Amino acid sequence: MQDWRMASNLNQLRAKTMKVSSFVVKKGGTYYKQLLEKNKKYIQEPPTVETCQLLGKQLFYTRLASIPSRYESLWKELDHVKQMLKRRQELKVEDAGIAALFGLECFAWFCAGEIIGRGFTITGYHV
Repeated sequence: MQDWRMASNLNQLRAKTMKVSSFVVKKGGTYYKQLLEKNKKYIQEPPTVETCQLLGKQLFYTRLASIPSRYESLWKELDHVKQMLKRRQELKVEDAGIAALFGLECFAWFCAGEIIGRGFTITGYHV
């Protein structure tokens, strides 16, 4: 009984895949051309591998050059937080809630990074 259901589901999946595939074959080229035409202003000429490599280097060094301004912004934000902590009696519930959510988000990203670093395992043991 179970095998029959799996075969039926497989046939349904195969049929849906064929529909999607035929749709992509019919409409994909037109969509691709429209997308390129719509975003023509973002395309660098000539569109070669060398141009892509140059753009990659430009992006890397531009971001590297933006570090001092980001560093300055970080210290401004920290000063703002220090001022808020000095005036914590004036804090509203909304501000405290936002701060708590931000802290929770930071903790969640830390946990996700730890799990990814362990090879997507919760305990760190590979089975």
